[in-house]
Amino acid sequence: MTDLTGKRAIVTGASGGLGLHFAKILAAAGAEVTLAARRKEKLEAAVAEIEGAGGKAHAVSLDVTDHESVAAAFGAEAYDIVINNAGVTVDGPALKTSEEDWGRVIDTDLTGVFRVAQAAARALTAAGKGGSIVNIASILGLRVAGNLAAYATAKAGVVQMSKSLALEWARHGIRVNALCPGYIETDLNRDFFASDAGQALIKRVPQRRLGQMSELDGPLLLLASDAGSFMTGSEIAVDGGHLVSSL
Repeated sequence: MTDLTGKRAIVTGASGGLGLHFAKILAAAGAEVTLAARRKEKLEAAVAEIEGAGGKAHAVSLDVTDHESVAAAFGAEAYDIVINNAGVTVDGPALKTSEEDWGRVIDTDLTGVFRVAQAAARALTAAGKGGSIVNIASILGLRVAGNLAAYATAKAGVVQMSKSLALEWARHGIRVNALCPGYIETDLNRDFFASDAGQALIKRVPQRRLGQMSELDGPLLLLASDAGSFMTGSEIAVDGGHLVSSL
């Protein structure tokens, strides 16, 4: 039931990290995937890699902080699957966080997610189609950590927004769910987690290890495909038990 042959998908923030990984997984499952990011040229190599592996892929320029950019990227395209992944973060004490940095995180990670979801739902309802929107949140939207006030606030908003949109759009056949990764090893954080501070953090995860990107594949495909057809307004945490660790 996770076969996505004949489905059209779009992944935001697809120029690297989790977004690029998600695009490859959807393509491998049979979906025709559009990779979206601010710099389209950064996506061309990924598109070529997916096509080289027998998949179908395209690239589109998309800045989730720009309403016109979002509208242009979607147009009348009624994507069956939308992976709302674009995001940024600011690491530092709340007392030293500028309003500019706060606004940048909220506009990208929360308002940007809404812009994309709204554009996707408008196109789907206009086409009389249902679809699946998967908003990439975080366990920090469910439980906080220090020095990440803006990011945690935005991700908490994404979780609640997903539930609200799920309620409104269920009658249109549009499912909206939140995927909440814990600490997943990527090229960007690998050096940190190899440090003493990173190793100390890993010890707080009940499974005593980082997650791998591949361990998000099953939950992603569940929410994106007909295997999750009766799921909407759900939040799925993939975190090695981090959320249930003792205080």
